[in-house]
Amino acid sequence: MSARTRKANAAKSVVRSCVEHVFARQKGPMGMAIRTIGMARAKATITLANMAYNMNRWRWLDSRTASA
Repeated sequence: MSARTRKANAAKSVVRSCVEHVFARQKGPMGMAIRTIGMARAKATITLANMAYNMNRWRWLDSRTASA
């Protein structure tokens, strides 16, 4: 594998790992499963799951900065 390809793969893997950790958290402990009829309801479910994830993440980050 060329150095250019290795560098490109490394840059992509950083972004991919950040995104996949969020999906893993939503599917595992949060138990997110899309079982709705219609795209509008599916989008609403995903939006609410993202909001819940972001609020939990914010709460965790806030508790770390308050104690430090």
